[in-house]
Amino acid sequence: MKEPVLVVMAAGMGSRYGGLKQIDPVDQEGHIIMDFSIYDAVRAGFKKVIFIIKKENEQDFRDAIGDRLSDKVEIVYVHQDLNNIPEGFQVPEGRVKPWGTGHAVLSCAGELDGPFVVINADDYYGTHAFKMAYDFLIQAKEDIVPAQYMMVGYRLENTLTDNGYVSRGVCETDENGYLADINERTHIEKRDGGAAYTEDDGKTWTSLPGETPVSMNMWGFTGGFMKELVKRFPVFLEKSIPENPLKCEYFLPFVVDELLQEKKAAVRVLTTQDKWYGVTYKEDKPVVVAAIQNLKDQGLYPQGLWD
Repeated sequence: MKEPVLVVMAAGMGSRYGGLKQIDPVDQEGHIIMDFSIYDAVRAGFKKVIFIIKKENEQDFRDAIGDRLSDKVEIVYVHQDLNNIPEGFQVPEGRVKPWGTGHAVLSCAGELDGPFVVINADDYYGTHAFKMAYDFLIQAKEDIVPAQYMMVGYRLENTLTDNGYVSRGVCETDENGYLADINERTHIEKRDGGAAYTEDDGKTWTSLPGETPVSMNMWGFTGGFMKELVKRFPVFLEKSIPENPLKCEYFLPFVVDELLQEKKAAVRVLTTQDKWYGVTYKEDKPVVVAAIQNLKDQGLYPQGLWD
């Protein structure tokens, strides 16, 4: 069995945040959120990390984290490029938005030939998530149908911000803890007693209970998933470019959902009670800084982290 690889999606510039939030320090020692994710991943057993970044940001990433970790874990950089699309397609005029998380992972095609875990660069996932993911993938078998995938599921109430809206994959699970359905809700806001989402710019709202399981884009896949991503991307482009040329996105959950409906995959939802922390908006940063210090005070992390 090949060793699982950690893939960190870090190509987003953070438009709502207003800057390169992935490399903004969250403690007095200058660590960023990714430090804590990679620290947890190395502790869990991961030995290789792939950063998906924009080419123009590579030096910033090397300075902020890559060079510091190069003696702790193997680091690889790949570039998400808007123009990296299949032959026969063109980037629509005026489009600047990346093609989404599915396209980001496609950027790793030359570096991945076995199991891997995908995370967002700017999300804190908690100490248990990486160990659960690593242990699952070490035991998962390749080349069987349905394919064996995993997702770390969080309680929606543990993933919300007080400062605006968030995007989450809202999940339904069966009685055995497997993913039955997932719907990407791109505008969820905190409400008294839970949350609500809108799909029509706030004209109507649908309530969601606080305990609803959601995806924070922490997925674990066996090697065959990359072939599915490659195969399905042109189909997505053919349908979606005419419908929404400037903003359509190839989301990982869309591909997973297709595979579920086709009975080609089974996704085990590994649930965690950990609280998510992330900097979606500038106003979120003081909350994250305080939370990280609290985790250190509890002894979950050393003050110096990599010292």
